[in-house]
Amino acid sequence: MPWPTWDQAALAALLSVMLGLVLRRTRTDLARALEPAAREFALIAALYSVWRLARKLPLATASGAMERGRDIDRIQQALHLPTELSLQQFVLRHDWLGDPTTYYYATLHVPALIAFLVWLFVRHRDQYPHWRNGLALVTAACLFIRFVRVAPPRFFPDLGYEDLTHHYGISVYGSDVTTGVSDQFAAMPSIHVAWAAVVSFGIVAASTSRWRWVFLLHVVLTTLVVAATANHWWMDGIVAVLLLWAGLALDTLVRSRIARRREAAAPLEVAPAPAYAEEH
Repeated sequence: MPWPTWDQAALAALLSVMLGLVLRRTRTDLARALEPAAREFALIAALYSVWRLARKLPLATASGAMERGRDIDRIQQALHLPTELSLQQFVLRHDWLGDPTTYYYATLHVPALIAFLVWLFVRHRDQYPHWRNGLALVTAACLFIRFVRVAPPRFFPDLGYEDLTHHYGISVYGSDVTTGVSDQFAAMPSIHVAWAAVVSFGIVAASTSRWRWVFLLHVVLTTLVVAATANHWWMDGIVAVLLLWAGLALDTLVRSRIARRREAAAPLEVAPAPAYAEEH
């Protein structure tokens, strides 16, 4: 199933804004309950539209991508990070892991993110804006860094890497860098890991259930999957998590400053003069 295009998302955002205005003027309990959801859907659809539109920028070029990919490989070796190749070879040796690994990479990150946003909006409305803003900031950072072209490991067969989708599952990429759902030379940072981190860390932060820690598996599995499929370097995921941390910290800082300014601007309440008993 193809993803919605930028203009379809923009139209959905416009219709949601109009629906929100109608609901605001409708004085019923149902309208008051649905109006925030319509407003929020409009914002998410608008951000998605911008994200899809940004993919149309003339960035599908190989200029410098291969050299930067090799630079990342050398940096990882200097940091003594484990090689992604060993993980991929493990999957290739265990044939039953092939299809789940490629399908996890191609299909799960978007539905998991949507389910998380709906859950957070319905169950933990007070924390929703913080994680929504963190998601928007980390996605914007990923889009900006796309201008620095980086090839993923699967473009380096001389290092032993293979495209796992040649053996298993489905691929979201076309035959060259200009085709496919995603930009093939936008490996740094990994938006898969960024979105998985939003879901996992957001659930742990918002939920009070003792089972919330299980959802950390999503970001762990996503990190392993993007490496095993040779679609990302370890550094791509590390940078993505750091960008999310920075986005959440920025949102907290801005919110704190706005709150302090509102408190400072609030009119001082004048305490009533004490009432004294009349002297007789």
